[in-house]
Amino acid sequence: MIEREQLEMDIVFVGAGPANLAAAYHLKKLIDEHDELVEKGLKQAEKIGEIEIGVIEKGPRVGAHILSGAVMDPGAIRELMPDFLEQGCPVDTAVTKDAAWYLTETGMIKSPITPPPLKNKGKYILSLSRMCEWLAEKCEEEGINIFPEFPGSEMLYDVNDRVIGVRTGDKGIDKDGKPKENFEPGIDLLAKVTVLGEGSRGSLTKQLTERLGLMEGKEPQVFSLGIKEIWEVPEGNFEEGLVVHTLGFPSDKNTYGGGWIYGMKNNTVSIGYVTGLDYLDPHIDPHAEFQKYKTHPAIAKILAGGKMIKYGAKTINAGGYYTMPKLYADGVLLLGDCASFLNPQKIKGIHTAMKAGMLAAETIVMAFDAGDFSSATLRHFEKKVDHSWIYNELYKVRNFHGAFQRGRWSGLLNTGLQYMTGGLAWGFMPKEHHVAGHKRMLKLESLNGAGDPDRYKDLKFDKQLTFDKETDVFHAAVAHDEDQPAHLHVMDTNICSTRCAEEYGNPCERFCPAAVYEMAENSETGRKELKINFSNCVHCKTCDIMDPYQIINWVTPEGGGGPDYKGM
Repeated sequence: MIEREQLEMDIVFVGAGPANLAAAYHLKKLIDEHDELVEKGLKQAEKIGEIEIGVIEKGPRVGAHILSGAVMDPGAIRELMPDFLEQGCPVDTAVTKDAAWYLTETGMIKSPITPPPLKNKGKYILSLSRMCEWLAEKCEEEGINIFPEFPGSEMLYDVNDRVIGVRTGDKGIDKDGKPKENFEPGIDLLAKVTVLGEGSRGSLTKQLTERLGLMEGKEPQVFSLGIKEIWEVPEGNFEEGLVVHTLGFPSDKNTYGGGWIYGMKNNTVSIGYVTGLDYLDPHIDPHAEFQKYKTHPAIAKILAGGKMIKYGAKTINAGGYYTMPKLYADGVLLLGDCASFLNPQKIKGIHTAMKAGMLAAETIVMAFDAGDFSSATLRHFEKKVDHSWIYNELYKVRNFHGAFQRGRWSGLLNTGLQYMTGGLAWGFMPKEHHVAGHKRMLKLESLNGAGDPDRYKDLKFDKQLTFDKETDVFHAAVAHDEDQPAHLHVMDTNICSTRCAEEYGNPCERFCPAAVYEMAENSETGRKELKINFSNCVHCKTCDIMDPYQIINWVTPEGGGGPDYKGM
């Protein structure tokens, strides 16, 4: 039995993303304001006083594991910090111009008008990694404790299933699971409220929702995978402040997908492609989709003469309002992407995540006032969300992603009707049902012409415009200590060699954007068996989401391991 240190805090935030950092910052400000009013006799309550607020982060520093496009709607940060620009928020550039392109195999149709959801003029292109780094500094100035290299590995409960905190991961375990000389057991962080803001498919959120049934009565969550590169391009290739979104090539008509190109300062370009992780054809490889995207003449022209300098991949929780879990339970709140706060139509979630964080902070202050941190008080968080502009924004697009599960043209038509009817599916139906991506993937024998095993036969990796996965992983600056247990747990590897090989052709070799999974021939048996190159992992969680048998469980590796998305 390992003896673990217990550290009592008041509030623990798991994950140093925009939702949790905004929540922690706002909470400290609200408590100071609350106590000042009490002191002046303007509020009938007890002073809350100094409380211990901690933010734990699995990356080696805040921002290392943060990845987004990103164009930020400044609405929420203006509420949080009206003078955010004067305080040094590291925005890259303001959006000055928008464009929407439909790409055919070799041609392009420029939309004469930019669809309203894709209008971004006045918003900000930025590195979300840098912004979170800056927000963490602001939190620390307020006395909030930030703990990088502390992954949350396990939720802590009392006998009544009330969340009482989180356990951080052990350090110094070798690949055989034995303690090394530098072994350090994880710490039990005990808290009145634990706030989960882990990002898409958070490992603790997954544990929590299963144990407490937080998805009961909800639509299944659906995801997309965004793959991104940062390029330096010759002057004049792409305009600073220009935001382009594309549809069409290379996705097939049954697959949700689209690209982006954002013009940043100093002739740098953020370019990426989103593939819906609810595709039908198991031959699809999202990384190859992105590389193929760059070969389109209109895209290749932008990148001509340039140099790729950074790479990353991240899943996004794209289902929207109907796929939101219950946002609270005794002693716990859910925020950000792990709770489906993304606006799937606008492909934006930074502003909704930060606003939700602010509402969570308000709820926690209510809990201190009431001296009650159970669901009886924390349920007000969900009410606050439903009475805020978050609800107005997300409810109007509640059927957006579900519509595209019928195909591109059906989705576009349905989206237009939804825009005119306030979100009704096909203009009259209340709800468009979602099917989880791993359930939509067709078996090879069921494709009936819907699949294409040769879809990438002409794609070559020239390492100038297009790159193989290993080269891209190098540009993600991924680092894991290889003498530790693999953080990708496959519950039955025999399925990989038998059923999965026969039924789906081992799609893990394709859906992973980091070449983690490999079916390698065993020289003794002559059978292909699964090899896990976990040190390549970029922490996107695609495998946990898309495995058709749901036998892959992504857990946090030793703290500090993973990609380094500085500036991404």
